[in-house]
Parts: sequence; C-alpha cells; structure tokens
Amino acid sequence: MLMRHAIGSVLRRLRTERGATLRELSETSRISIPYLSEIERGRKEASSEILAALCRVLDVTERELLTQVVSEFAEAEVLTLVREGAEPRSADAPTVLLAA
Repeated sequence: MLMRHAIGSVLRRLRTERGATLRELSETSRISIPYLSEIERGRKEASSEILAALCRVLDVTERELLTQVVSEFAEAEVLTLVREGAEPRSADAPTVLLAA
C-alpha cells in the first residue's frame, strides 16, 4: 500500500463519519471536487497545505490525521504479510513513531 492510499482512505472515512459529501467538503475547504476525489482514491498526493485545510474542515488535528494514517498503513502491511504468508519484519526494520 502506498502512503497516499492510506491518507485517502482516512480522509474518506473522516468525511463520511461526519456525514459530509464531497461537494460539502469541497465548498468548505475550497478544494475542487475532482481533486478531492483523486486524493480520497489515492491517485493524487495532497500537499501539506491541502491536508491542513482538510484537517481544519474535518475538525481533526494534523497529528490525529497522521496517527490514523500510520495505523491504516501498518494494518494494510500486516494484512499483506498474512495473505502472502510472510514473516513479520525483523526488529531492526524501520519503525514510524510520532513524538508525544
């Protein structure tokens, strides 16, 4: 899974949990519907400015968004390993940590 897919998945989940449509999110964030759709589907990468605008509208901090993205990404990686029958990464593999 690419990171942009995890970002898009989390953004879509946050939007739908709040009962917002793409049109509503577009109007409040001032980001075009086609571009938002591409971000949610993981086809486009969102800049930090776009992510900040979406976080403001979705009432979530950037830290909360990124924490959910890392969780989504890690879950997808574990599922991929399980499907492939691979062993989990070794203890010396890089780990993503967010400072408290």
